[in-house]
Amino acid sequence: MTENDQYHERLPLEKVFRDPVHRYIHVQHQLILDLINAREFQRLRRIKQLGTASFTFHGAEHSRFTHSLGVYEIARRICDHFMRSYPTKVPGDGGWDDSERLVVLCAALLHDIGHGPYSHTFEHIFHTDHEKITIDILLSPETEVHQILSKVSPDFPEKVASVIDKTYPNPQVVQLISSQIDADRMDYLLRDAYYTGVNYGTFDLTRILRVIRPYKEGIAFRIQGMHAVEDYIVSRYQMYMQVYFHPVSRGMEVTLDHLLKRANRIYDLPETQFKHSFSLLIPFFEKRFTLEDYLKLDDGVLNTYFTLWRDEQDQILSDLATRFLDRKPFKSVTYQKETDLPIIKKLQGLIQKAGYETDYYTALNNSYDLPYDFYRPNQKSRPAQIELIYPDHTLIELSEASDLVKALTGKQHGDERFYVPKEFLKPHSSSEISLFEPLYQEFTRYIKNGAIYHSDEDK
Repeated sequence: MTENDQYHERLPLEKVFRDPVHRYIHVQHQLILDLINAREFQRLRRIKQLGTASFTFHGAEHSRFTHSLGVYEIARRICDHFMRSYPTKVPGDGGWDDSERLVVLCAALLHDIGHGPYSHTFEHIFHTDHEKITIDILLSPETEVHQILSKVSPDFPEKVASVIDKTYPNPQVVQLISSQIDADRMDYLLRDAYYTGVNYGTFDLTRILRVIRPYKEGIAFRIQGMHAVEDYIVSRYQMYMQVYFHPVSRGMEVTLDHLLKRANRIYDLPETQFKHSFSLLIPFFEKRFTLEDYLKLDDGVLNTYFTLWRDEQDQILSDLATRFLDRKPFKSVTYQKETDLPIIKKLQGLIQKAGYETDYYTALNNSYDLPYDFYRPNQKSRPAQIELIYPDHTLIELSEASDLVKALTGKQHGDERFYVPKEFLKPHSSSEISLFEPLYQEFTRYIKNGAIYHSDEDK
C-alpha cells in the first residue's frame, strides 16, 4: 500500500481524543491524525477561542485547537449519517457521495488554522485576514499542512482551500462547513457555553444530527426537526447578546486595541527608545510580514511583550499594558448614534482636558449580529438560508414555517457603546472626584437626556 492509498484508507484502530463537549473525538484516518500533529495546527493550542472573553468568563480558556477538533467531529458524524441514510444512487440525485468525506473532514479541521493571536483585534491593527491566511497555509509548499494534504493528491490542497473560500462545486460540502447552521457554529456555541459556564448556547445537537439531510442544492432539515433548529437559532442569538457582546469583554478588547495601536504608532517615531526587544512583531510594524512571521505568533508571545511594555518609557504604552494585564477594562455607556454624538464629542473634550489622549482613552464600539437571514431578490449576496424539507421533498424556508424564527429574521441586534477608563465612571478617591467633577456632571446630564447607562460592576 502506498502512502497515497494509506491516506484514503481508514486506520485499523481509530484514535480517540477525550472531549468535554462531545465526549470523544474519533480519528479514523491517518491523514487527519497527521494534520492534527502538524506544526501549524498545534499552534492553535496557544490561541484562545474567545480572546478577551476570559477576562469576563474566567472558564473561557479553551483554544482554537479544541474547537477545530470539535468541528471535525461534528462533520464526521454528519458524513456517517449521510452515508448511512442518504447515499447517492444515481449521479445528481441529491444524495451523499462519500468520496467527498476526506475533503469535508480536512476543511472542518483546518477552517480556523489562519487565526492569529487575539484574532480579530490583531487583524484590525495590522490589517491581516485570517481567512486569506488559512488559504495561504493550505497552499504554501513550505507548510507541513500543505505537504500532508498533497500526499492525498497534488490538487487536494486546492480542493480543501476551495471549501474554505466557498468556491467548491458541491454545495453540500460548502454548507456543512459554512452556512447559517454548520459544523463550525454548532461546535462553538456548545463549546463556548460549556467553558463560559452559561446555558444560553445549549441546544439539541443529537436531534439536529438526526434530521439533517443532503439535497441537490445543499443541506436541509426534515420538517419534523423544526423545533430543534428553532432552539439552535435562539441559542445563537442569546450567546451573542449575553456572552460575545458582553460589555466588559468589549472593554478589554478596546484596551487591547489601543495598546497595539499605540505600539504600532510609536515604533517609527525617532524619539522612541524601547528598553526591550520585540523582534517577532517588527515585521508587522514595518508592514513586511511573511507567512512564517505570522505563524510564530500566538497569545503567549503577545502577552510576553505586554509584560515588557509595562516598563517602557512611553507612559501611554506602559499604562495600557498594565491595564490589560491587570484586568482594568474600559467602562462604557450606551448611546444613540443618531442623536447622542454631539454629547460624546463634549465628553471626549472633557477627557482630553483631564490629560488623557482621546485616541487611546476613549472609543466608540458597536456590536451587532443578524441571528438569521433569508434570501431576498434585491440582496447583493445570497445567504445560505435554512431549508426545511417535507416527506414529499418540497422545501420551505425556516422563517416561513416558524413564527419564533420569523421574529428574529433580518433584524440586527446589539448596541453602541462609548468606552472610557474606569476611573471616569467610578472614582476611587476624593482627588479623582475633584478632577473629574465636570465630566460627572456631563454624564449625569447625558443620562437624564434619555440615554441608558449600563453598569457592569458585577463583572
